[in-house]
Amino acid sequence: MTGKPHVRLSDLRGYSRLAVEATIGVTGLVETMHHNIARAPGILSTPTQERTKGITGLVYRIIRGVMHLVGGGIDAVLAPFVPHLDHRASSAEREALLAALNGVLGDHIAASGNPLEILMRLRRDGQPLKLSRQALAAAIPQPSGKVLLLAHGLCMNDLQWRRKGHDHGAALAADAGFTPVYLHYNSGFHISTNGRALAELIETLLQVWPVPVDELVLLGHSMGGLVSRSACHYGKIAGHDWLRHLRKIVFLGTPHHGAPLEKGGNWVDVLLGVSPYTAALARLGKIRSAGITDLRHGSLLDEDWEQRDRFARSTDQRSAVPLPDGVQCYTAGASIAKRASALGRLGGDGFVPLGSALGRHADPGRTLPFPESQQWIGYGMSHFDLLERSEVYERIHRWLC
Repeated sequence: MTGKPHVRLSDLRGYSRLAVEATIGVTGLVETMHHNIARAPGILSTPTQERTKGITGLVYRIIRGVMHLVGGGIDAVLAPFVPHLDHRASSAEREALLAALNGVLGDHIAASGNPLEILMRLRRDGQPLKLSRQALAAAIPQPSGKVLLLAHGLCMNDLQWRRKGHDHGAALAADAGFTPVYLHYNSGFHISTNGRALAELIETLLQVWPVPVDELVLLGHSMGGLVSRSACHYGKIAGHDWLRHLRKIVFLGTPHHGAPLEKGGNWVDVLLGVSPYTAALARLGKIRSAGITDLRHGSLLDEDWEQRDRFARSTDQRSAVPLPDGVQCYTAGASIAKRASALGRLGGDGFVPLGSALGRHADPGRTLPFPESQQWIGYGMSHFDLLERSEVYERIHRWLC
């Protein structure tokens, strides 16, 4: 076989597990609805999560048992071949699919030991970097003392920084002498979990960088900006040395105060849970990952979600996290509106409202104090245009050089 595979054997094991789990989950959902409907409750009565009994209950148990047997059989057949056939680099299509799955289901994928899990790594050209001085010197031709770390957003991966032939990291390497490294991570984890892990990863990276480090710059798109802010917080708590080298952070379309799509999803959960006839369907909304629910308000810390029901309807109770001390922070937002009209100022890029991207909040204590000269709005742009448009790159270049 030649070329980069779209699917590996380990992927088939992972997909089969997800398919079995989905079938069992849907079976449980249908059984719960069956039980609630059979009770003939009032439209707003309290729903139950009980299973059916008797012959009906036996049928549902048989379905679950058969699916467990099928899933175990597929896994047992494929497992011996994986070490021999899953060594080639994968295609961009496979990488994109895995990134999307991890964004939506990443915490479940990791907790269930599914081989589709993405592990946090630093990569270049889609290849993981071994964090030793000798390995980095061999993998990176002529590394400079100007390190640029790029962090992607939800459901994305490091290869997707390149769009329509442009990559902000590669352009800054050519134009400004930066050496880019790209974060690849499971965006379905809590932002604070990824932030803590990233802080440790950067500490290791700078300790083994092949040449003396003059400056470190972080460039985060969407959720990647939140993970970067969380990493700064946890790096400071841990007393990490890398923060001494951090000079600038650039945020592109980062939902500093949350995104409306997750807020809307939370309302759907609440409404479906009101009636016993629809309560089981609320489970479908609750399969979404911890990373997604963190985007409701832009939660950065463990205490924002520990000991709380992340699906419960709640006001913004997260801890306020300031921008890191002594670091120049820049933020760029986009608006699909063509010009700076009232609609343009209030709108957003289709995913992130402008106010959230610029760090503005109704509570002055939560507003992030980006100076006017360190804010920028791209009109007539979508969330993903921030990765490719020439005027965005020109602004980044002006800020960093």
